[in-house]
Amino acid sequence: MPAVREAALSGARAPAPPRPLIGESWNRALRHGVNPDTGRPGPLISAEEVEHRRHTSRLGELLPQLREGLTEAVDAVRHLIVVTDADGRLLWREGSSGVRRSADRLGFLVGASWTEDLVGTNGIGLALVERRPVQVHSAEHFVRTHHSWTCAAAPLHDPRDGRLLGVLNVSGPVPAFNPATLALVTAVAKVSEGELRARHWESVDRLRTVAAPMLARIGGRALAVDRDGWTAAVTGMAPVGRVILPRDAQPGRAWLPSLGPCSLEPLPDGWLVRVDGEDGPGEAPPSRVELDLRPARTGTVTVSGEAGRWSHALSPRHAELLYVLARHPEGRTAAELAADLFGDPTRTVTVRAEMSRMRRTLAGVLRHRPYRFAEGLEIRLLVPDDPAGLLPASTAPVILAARRGVTTG
Repeated sequence: MPAVREAALSGARAPAPPRPLIGESWNRALRHGVNPDTGRPGPLISAEEVEHRRHTSRLGELLPQLREGLTEAVDAVRHLIVVTDADGRLLWREGSSGVRRSADRLGFLVGASWTEDLVGTNGIGLALVERRPVQVHSAEHFVRTHHSWTCAAAPLHDPRDGRLLGVLNVSGPVPAFNPATLALVTAVAKVSEGELRARHWESVDRLRTVAAPMLARIGGRALAVDRDGWTAAVTGMAPVGRVILPRDAQPGRAWLPSLGPCSLEPLPDGWLVRVDGEDGPGEAPPSRVELDLRPARTGTVTVSGEAGRWSHALSPRHAELLYVLARHPEGRTAAELAADLFGDPTRTVTVRAEMSRMRRTLAGVLRHRPYRFAEGLEIRLLVPDDPAGLLPASTAPVILAARRGVTTG
Protein backbone atom coordinates (compact mmCIF):
# COMPACT_ATOMS: atom_id res chain seq x y z
CA MET A 1 0.00 0.00 0.00
CA PRO A 2 2.79 2.58 0.64
CA ALA A 3 3.98 2.09 -2.93
CA VAL A 4 0.44 2.66 -4.23
CA ARG A 5 0.20 5.89 -2.22
CA GLU A 6 3.60 7.17 -3.33
CA ALA A 7 2.76 6.51 -6.97
CA ALA A 8 -0.59 8.25 -6.63
CA LEU A 9 1.01 11.32 -5.05
CA SER A 10 3.79 11.54 -7.63
CA GLY A 11 1.61 10.84 -10.65
CA ALA A 12 3.55 7.66 -11.49
CA ARG A 13 1.93 4.39 -12.46
CA ALA A 14 0.84 2.52 -9.34
CA PRO A 15 1.48 -1.23 -8.93
CA ALA A 16 -2.22 -1.56 -8.07
CA PRO A 17 -5.05 0.94 -7.73
CA PRO A 18 -6.23 2.01 -4.27
CA ARG A 19 -9.80 1.37 -3.24
CA PRO A 20 -11.96 3.88 -5.17
CA LEU A 21 -13.13 5.38 -1.87
CA ILE A 22 -9.51 6.00 -0.83
CA GLY A 23 -8.31 7.17 -4.24
CA GLU A 24 -11.05 9.79 -4.43
CA SER A 25 -10.19 10.97 -0.92
CA TRP A 26 -6.48 11.25 -1.80
CA ASN A 27 -7.39 13.38 -4.81
CA ARG A 28 -9.50 15.69 -2.65
CA ALA A 29 -6.64 16.02 -0.14
CA LEU A 30 -4.27 16.95 -2.97
CA ARG A 31 -6.70 19.60 -4.20
CA HIS A 32 -6.93 21.00 -0.66
CA GLY A 33 -3.15 21.31 -0.53
CA VAL A 34 -2.69 18.94 2.43
CA ASN A 35 0.99 18.17 3.10
CA PRO A 36 1.35 14.37 2.70
CA ASP A 37 4.16 14.29 5.26
CA THR A 38 2.78 16.49 8.04
CA GLY A 39 -0.83 17.35 7.20
CA ARG A 40 -2.20 20.84 7.61
CA PRO A 41 -3.51 20.88 11.18
CA GLY A 42 -5.69 23.81 12.16
CA PRO A 43 -5.74 25.50 15.56
CA LEU A 44 -7.49 23.89 18.50
CA ILE A 45 -10.68 25.50 19.70
CA SER A 46 -10.65 26.73 23.30
CA ALA A 47 -11.72 24.62 26.26
CA GLU A 48 -14.70 26.96 26.68
CA GLU A 49 -15.76 26.36 23.08
CA VAL A 50 -15.38 22.59 23.55
CA GLU A 51 -17.66 22.72 26.59
CA HIS A 52 -20.18 24.82 24.70
CA ARG A 53 -20.28 22.33 21.83
CA ARG A 54 -20.60 19.42 24.24
CA HIS A 55 -23.48 21.12 26.02
CA THR A 56 -25.39 21.92 22.82
CA SER A 57 -24.79 18.58 21.07
CA ARG A 58 -27.39 15.82 21.26
CA LEU A 59 -24.51 13.33 21.31
CA GLY A 60 -23.66 14.11 24.92
CA GLU A 61 -26.77 12.29 26.13
CA LEU A 62 -25.63 9.19 24.22
CA LEU A 63 -22.15 8.94 25.75
CA PRO A 64 -23.07 6.27 28.33
CA GLN A 65 -24.58 4.10 25.60
CA LEU A 66 -21.61 4.62 23.28
CA ARG A 67 -19.17 3.67 26.04
CA GLU A 68 -21.17 0.59 26.99
CA GLY A 69 -21.40 -0.54 23.38
CA LEU A 70 -17.68 -0.23 22.68
CA THR A 71 -15.51 -0.46 25.77
CA GLU A 72 -16.19 -4.13 26.49
CA ALA A 73 -15.62 -5.21 22.88
CA VAL A 74 -12.69 -2.93 22.00
CA ASP A 75 -9.25 -3.30 23.59
CA ALA A 76 -9.32 -0.09 25.65
CA VAL A 77 -5.59 -0.31 26.34
CA ARG A 78 -4.70 -0.07 22.65
CA HIS A 79 -7.58 1.92 21.17
CA LEU A 80 -9.08 5.39 21.40
CA ILE A 81 -12.84 5.92 21.32
CA VAL A 82 -13.61 9.34 19.87
CA VAL A 83 -16.82 11.28 19.25
CA THR A 84 -16.74 14.38 17.06
CA ASP A 85 -19.31 16.97 16.08
CA ALA A 86 -20.46 17.59 12.50
CA ASP A 87 -17.46 19.89 11.95
CA GLY A 88 -15.05 17.04 12.69
CA ARG A 89 -14.03 18.58 16.03
CA LEU A 90 -13.05 16.03 18.69
CA LEU A 91 -15.40 16.59 21.64
CA TRP A 92 -14.83 13.38 23.60
CA ARG A 93 -11.81 11.06 23.64
CA GLU A 94 -11.30 7.97 25.79
CA GLY A 95 -8.46 5.48 26.01
CA SER A 96 -5.43 4.48 28.04
CA SER A 97 -2.75 7.05 28.87
CA GLY A 98 -0.28 5.32 26.52
CA VAL A 99 -2.52 5.44 23.44
CA ARG A 100 -3.56 9.02 24.28
CA ARG A 101 0.10 10.08 24.33
CA SER A 102 0.62 8.48 20.92
CA ALA A 103 -2.42 10.33 19.62
CA ASP A 104 -1.23 13.60 21.14
CA ARG A 105 1.91 13.45 18.99
CA LEU A 106 -0.31 13.43 15.88
CA GLY A 107 -2.47 16.31 17.07
CA PHE A 108 -5.37 13.92 17.67
CA LEU A 109 -6.56 16.04 20.59
CA VAL A 110 -9.86 17.20 22.04
CA GLY A 111 -10.72 20.42 20.22
CA ALA A 112 -8.84 19.47 17.02
CA SER A 113 -10.54 19.22 13.63
CA TRP A 114 -9.93 16.04 11.60
CA THR A 115 -11.61 16.96 8.36
CA GLU A 116 -10.14 15.91 5.01
CA ASP A 117 -9.16 19.43 4.04
CA LEU A 118 -6.88 19.67 7.08
CA VAL A 119 -5.43 16.19 7.67
CA GLY A 120 -6.23 14.33 4.48
CA THR A 121 -7.71 10.85 4.31
CA ASN A 122 -8.71 9.54 7.75
CA GLY A 123 -11.69 7.76 9.25
CA ILE A 124 -13.41 10.84 10.68
CA GLY A 125 -12.93 13.08 7.65
CA LEU A 126 -13.96 10.36 5.21
CA ALA A 127 -17.10 9.48 7.19
CA LEU A 128 -18.08 13.16 7.18
CA VAL A 129 -17.78 13.34 3.39
CA GLU A 130 -19.26 9.95 2.54
CA ARG A 131 -21.98 9.97 5.21
CA ARG A 132 -21.49 6.23 5.75
CA PRO A 133 -19.28 3.91 7.84
CA VAL A 134 -15.68 3.70 6.63
CA GLN A 135 -12.38 2.10 7.62
CA VAL A 136 -8.99 3.62 6.82
CA HIS A 137 -6.08 1.25 7.34
CA SER A 138 -2.40 2.11 7.65
CA ALA A 139 -1.01 3.64 4.44
CA GLU A 140 -4.52 4.41 3.20
CA HIS A 141 -4.13 7.50 5.37
CA PHE A 142 -2.98 10.42 3.25
CA VAL A 143 -0.49 11.76 5.81
CA ARG A 144 2.58 9.55 6.24
CA THR A 145 2.78 9.96 10.04
CA HIS A 146 -0.67 8.38 10.36
CA HIS A 147 0.34 5.10 8.70
CA SER A 148 0.84 3.31 12.01
CA TRP A 149 -2.90 3.72 12.79
CA THR A 150 -6.15 2.14 11.70
CA CYS A 151 -9.48 3.95 12.07
CA ALA A 152 -13.08 2.74 11.89
CA ALA A 153 -15.73 5.47 11.84
CA ALA A 154 -19.49 5.79 11.43
CA PRO A 155 -21.56 8.96 11.08
CA LEU A 156 -24.23 9.72 13.66
CA HIS A 157 -27.43 11.30 12.32
CA ASP A 158 -30.33 12.98 14.06
CA PRO A 159 -33.34 10.76 13.21
CA ARG A 160 -35.67 13.76 13.46
CA ASP A 161 -34.36 15.40 10.31
CA GLY A 162 -31.43 13.32 9.05
CA ARG A 163 -29.00 16.05 10.05
CA LEU A 164 -25.41 14.93 10.61
CA LEU A 165 -24.56 15.20 14.31
CA GLY A 166 -21.00 13.90 14.25
CA VAL A 167 -18.88 10.78 13.97
CA LEU A 168 -18.15 7.83 16.22
CA ASN A 169 -14.56 6.68 15.67
CA VAL A 170 -12.31 3.93 17.04
CA SER A 171 -8.58 4.32 16.32
CA GLY A 172 -5.68 2.11 17.25
CA PRO A 173 -2.24 0.92 16.15
CA VAL A 174 -2.02 -1.27 13.06
CA PRO A 175 -0.96 -4.42 15.01
CA ALA A 176 -4.24 -4.21 16.93
CA PHE A 177 -6.31 -4.13 13.72
CA ASN A 178 -9.47 -6.25 13.83
CA PRO A 179 -11.64 -6.47 10.69
CA ALA A 180 -14.75 -6.72 12.90
CA THR A 181 -14.19 -3.26 14.40
CA LEU A 182 -16.00 -1.44 11.59
CA ALA A 183 -19.09 -3.65 11.97
CA LEU A 184 -19.06 -3.02 15.72
CA VAL A 185 -18.76 0.76 15.36
CA THR A 186 -21.53 0.73 12.74
CA ALA A 187 -23.85 -1.30 14.98
CA VAL A 188 -23.26 0.94 18.01
CA ALA A 189 -23.94 4.04 15.90
CA LYS A 190 -27.24 2.58 14.63
CA VAL A 191 -28.36 1.57 18.12
CA SER A 192 -27.53 5.08 19.36
CA GLU A 193 -29.55 6.66 16.57
CA GLY A 194 -32.42 4.35 17.54
CA GLU A 195 -32.22 5.64 21.11
CA LEU A 196 -32.47 9.23 19.84
CA ARG A 197 -35.48 8.22 17.74
CA ALA A 198 -37.25 6.66 20.72
CA ARG A 199 -36.65 9.77 22.84
CA HIS A 200 -37.97 11.95 20.05
CA TRP A 201 -41.27 10.07 19.78
CA GLU A 202 -41.65 10.26 23.55
CA SER A 203 -41.43 14.06 23.27
CA VAL A 204 -43.98 14.07 20.41
CA ASP A 205 -46.36 12.05 22.58
CA ARG A 206 -45.96 14.60 25.40
CA LEU A 207 -46.75 17.44 23.00
CA ARG A 208 -49.83 15.57 21.73
CA THR A 209 -51.17 15.35 25.27
CA VAL A 210 -50.97 19.14 25.59
CA ALA A 211 -52.07 20.07 22.06
CA ALA A 212 -54.97 17.67 21.32
CA PRO A 213 -57.51 19.39 23.66
CA MET A 214 -56.46 22.78 22.26
CA LEU A 215 -56.96 21.72 18.64
CA ALA A 216 -60.38 20.31 19.47
CA ARG A 217 -61.54 23.91 20.17
CA ILE A 218 -60.03 25.42 17.01
CA GLY A 219 -62.00 25.91 13.82
CA GLY A 220 -60.38 25.56 10.43
CA ARG A 221 -57.18 23.78 9.59
CA ALA A 222 -54.42 23.57 12.17
CA LEU A 223 -51.58 21.35 13.34
CA ALA A 224 -49.48 21.02 16.45
CA VAL A 225 -45.89 20.19 15.55
CA ASP A 226 -42.69 19.88 17.52
CA ARG A 227 -39.72 22.21 16.93
CA ASP A 228 -38.58 20.00 14.06
CA GLY A 229 -42.00 20.00 12.39
CA TRP A 230 -43.12 16.48 13.34
CA THR A 231 -46.90 16.39 13.74
CA ALA A 232 -48.32 15.65 17.17
CA ALA A 233 -51.99 16.47 16.45
CA VAL A 234 -54.10 17.82 13.57
CA THR A 235 -57.60 19.16 12.97
CA GLY A 236 -59.60 20.10 9.89
CA MET A 237 -57.24 18.45 7.39
CA ALA A 238 -55.63 15.18 6.45
CA PRO A 239 -52.78 14.11 8.77
CA VAL A 240 -49.25 14.89 7.62
CA GLY A 241 -46.14 13.27 9.03
CA ARG A 242 -43.97 16.35 9.09
CA VAL A 243 -44.04 20.02 8.16
CA ILE A 244 -40.69 21.55 7.20
CA LEU A 245 -40.48 24.78 9.19
CA PRO A 246 -38.31 27.81 8.45
CA ARG A 247 -34.77 27.37 9.75
CA ASP A 248 -35.29 30.11 12.37
CA ALA A 249 -39.02 29.88 12.98
CA GLN A 250 -40.58 32.88 14.71
CA PRO A 251 -44.13 33.56 15.93
CA GLY A 252 -46.27 35.27 13.32
CA ARG A 253 -46.88 34.96 9.60
CA ALA A 254 -44.97 32.35 7.57
CA TRP A 255 -45.13 30.72 4.17
CA LEU A 256 -44.52 26.97 4.14
CA PRO A 257 -44.01 25.21 0.80
CA SER A 258 -46.14 22.25 1.85
CA LEU A 259 -49.04 24.27 3.29
CA GLY A 260 -48.94 27.82 1.91
CA PRO A 261 -49.60 30.91 4.08
CA CYS A 262 -49.76 30.07 7.79
CA SER A 263 -49.44 31.63 11.20
CA LEU A 264 -47.15 30.18 13.87
CA GLU A 265 -47.92 30.33 17.59
CA PRO A 266 -45.51 28.92 20.20
CA LEU A 267 -46.39 25.82 22.19
CA PRO A 268 -44.30 24.06 24.86
CA ASP A 269 -41.53 22.45 22.76
CA GLY A 270 -43.36 23.11 19.52
CA TRP A 271 -45.65 25.23 17.38
CA LEU A 272 -49.34 25.65 16.64
CA VAL A 273 -49.60 26.05 12.85
CA ARG A 274 -52.83 27.66 11.60
CA VAL A 275 -53.29 27.20 7.84
CA ASP A 276 -54.87 30.14 6.01
CA GLY A 277 -57.73 29.71 3.54
CA GLU A 278 -58.84 26.53 1.86
CA ASP A 279 -56.57 26.41 -1.17
CA GLY A 280 -53.35 25.54 0.58
CA PRO A 281 -50.00 26.04 -1.14
CA GLY A 282 -51.52 27.68 -4.19
CA GLU A 283 -51.87 31.00 -2.32
CA ALA A 284 -49.01 33.53 -2.21
CA PRO A 285 -46.71 31.46 -4.41
CA PRO A 286 -42.93 31.89 -4.15
CA SER A 287 -40.99 33.81 -6.77
CA ARG A 288 -37.39 32.64 -6.28
CA VAL A 289 -35.50 29.45 -5.45
CA GLU A 290 -31.83 29.48 -4.51
CA LEU A 291 -29.93 26.18 -4.51
CA ASP A 292 -26.61 26.55 -2.68
CA LEU A 293 -24.25 23.60 -3.24
CA ARG A 294 -21.05 25.41 -2.26
CA PRO A 295 -20.62 23.77 1.19
CA ALA A 296 -18.69 20.50 0.96
CA ARG A 297 -20.94 18.39 3.19
CA THR A 298 -24.45 19.61 2.53
CA GLY A 299 -26.63 21.75 0.32
CA THR A 300 -29.41 24.20 1.09
CA VAL A 301 -32.52 25.23 -0.80
CA THR A 302 -34.02 28.64 -0.01
CA VAL A 303 -37.49 29.60 -1.23
CA SER A 304 -38.55 33.26 -1.08
CA GLY A 305 -41.40 35.50 -2.18
CA GLU A 306 -43.81 38.12 -0.92
CA ALA A 307 -44.94 35.85 1.91
CA GLY A 308 -41.42 35.43 3.31
CA ARG A 309 -38.30 33.32 3.11
CA TRP A 310 -37.77 29.63 3.93
CA SER A 311 -34.61 27.49 3.96
CA HIS A 312 -34.09 23.75 4.22
CA ALA A 313 -30.92 21.62 4.44
CA LEU A 314 -30.90 18.95 1.74
CA SER A 315 -29.99 15.29 1.89
CA PRO A 316 -27.21 14.31 -0.56
CA ARG A 317 -29.71 12.60 -2.89
CA HIS A 318 -32.10 15.57 -2.92
CA ALA A 319 -29.17 17.92 -3.60
CA GLU A 320 -28.32 15.82 -6.67
CA LEU A 321 -31.91 15.86 -7.92
CA LEU A 322 -32.37 19.61 -7.51
CA TYR A 323 -29.02 20.23 -9.21
CA VAL A 324 -30.22 18.32 -12.27
CA LEU A 325 -33.56 20.16 -12.34
CA ALA A 326 -31.80 23.52 -12.01
CA ARG A 327 -29.64 22.58 -15.02
CA HIS A 328 -32.70 21.43 -17.01
CA PRO A 329 -35.48 24.02 -16.64
CA GLU A 330 -37.47 22.22 -19.35
CA GLY A 331 -37.76 19.25 -16.97
CA ARG A 332 -36.61 15.63 -16.77
CA THR A 333 -38.53 12.39 -16.93
CA ALA A 334 -38.08 9.71 -14.27
CA ALA A 335 -35.99 7.67 -16.73
CA GLU A 336 -33.76 10.65 -17.51
CA LEU A 337 -33.23 11.37 -13.81
CA ALA A 338 -32.45 7.69 -13.20
CA ALA A 339 -29.77 7.85 -15.89
CA ASP A 340 -28.43 11.12 -14.42
CA LEU A 341 -28.15 9.72 -10.90
CA PHE A 342 -27.46 6.02 -11.40
CA GLY A 343 -26.42 5.60 -15.01
CA ASP A 344 -29.42 3.28 -15.33
CA PRO A 345 -32.66 4.65 -16.85
CA THR A 346 -34.65 1.69 -15.52
CA ARG A 347 -34.31 2.75 -11.87
CA THR A 348 -37.41 4.91 -12.07
CA VAL A 349 -39.02 3.51 -8.91
CA THR A 350 -36.23 4.94 -6.77
CA VAL A 351 -36.41 8.29 -8.54
CA ARG A 352 -40.18 8.57 -8.18
CA ALA A 353 -39.99 7.74 -4.48
CA GLU A 354 -37.35 10.42 -3.86
CA MET A 355 -39.21 13.00 -5.93
CA SER A 356 -42.43 12.22 -4.07
CA ARG A 357 -40.68 12.93 -0.77
CA MET A 358 -39.20 16.14 -2.09
CA ARG A 359 -42.49 17.36 -3.57
CA ARG A 360 -44.16 16.94 -0.19
CA THR A 361 -41.55 19.31 1.21
CA LEU A 362 -41.55 21.69 -1.78
CA ALA A 363 -45.19 21.41 -2.79
CA GLY A 364 -45.40 24.94 -4.19
CA VAL A 365 -42.07 24.72 -5.98
CA LEU A 366 -41.86 21.44 -7.92
CA ARG A 367 -44.02 20.04 -10.72
CA HIS A 368 -44.14 16.63 -12.36
CA ARG A 369 -44.77 15.10 -15.80
CA PRO A 370 -41.95 15.95 -16.38
CA TYR A 371 -40.24 16.77 -13.08
CA ARG A 372 -39.28 20.45 -13.06
CA PHE A 373 -39.40 23.68 -11.12
CA ALA A 374 -42.72 25.51 -11.26
CA GLU A 375 -43.19 28.02 -14.07
CA GLY A 376 -42.37 31.64 -13.28
CA LEU A 377 -39.76 30.90 -10.62
CA GLU A 378 -36.35 32.52 -10.73
CA ILE A 379 -33.85 29.70 -10.14
CA ARG A 380 -30.40 30.56 -8.81
CA LEU A 381 -27.79 27.78 -8.64
CA LEU A 382 -24.67 28.38 -6.52
CA VAL A 383 -21.80 25.90 -7.02
CA PRO A 384 -18.15 25.83 -5.87
CA ASP A 385 -15.64 27.92 -7.82
CA ASP A 386 -13.66 24.72 -8.37
CA PRO A 387 -15.93 22.24 -10.21
CA ALA A 388 -14.07 19.36 -8.54
CA GLY A 389 -15.63 20.44 -5.21
CA LEU A 390 -19.23 19.90 -6.36
CA LEU A 391 -20.96 17.41 -4.01
CA PRO A 392 -17.64 15.61 -3.35
CA ALA A 393 -19.22 12.41 -2.01
CA SER A 394 -21.58 11.99 -4.97
CA THR A 395 -21.00 9.20 -7.48
CA ALA A 396 -23.91 10.22 -9.73
CA PRO A 397 -22.79 10.26 -13.40
CA VAL A 398 -24.20 13.75 -13.89
CA ILE A 399 -22.15 15.09 -10.95
CA LEU A 400 -18.99 13.25 -12.03
CA ALA A 401 -19.36 14.80 -15.48
CA ALA A 402 -19.88 18.28 -14.01
CA ARG A 403 -16.70 17.94 -11.96
CA ARG A 404 -14.82 17.23 -15.19
CA GLY A 405 -16.44 20.23 -16.84
CA VAL A 406 -18.56 18.08 -19.15
CA THR A 407 -22.11 19.16 -19.91
CA THR A 408 -24.61 16.31 -20.16
CA GLY A 409 -27.74 16.31 -22.30
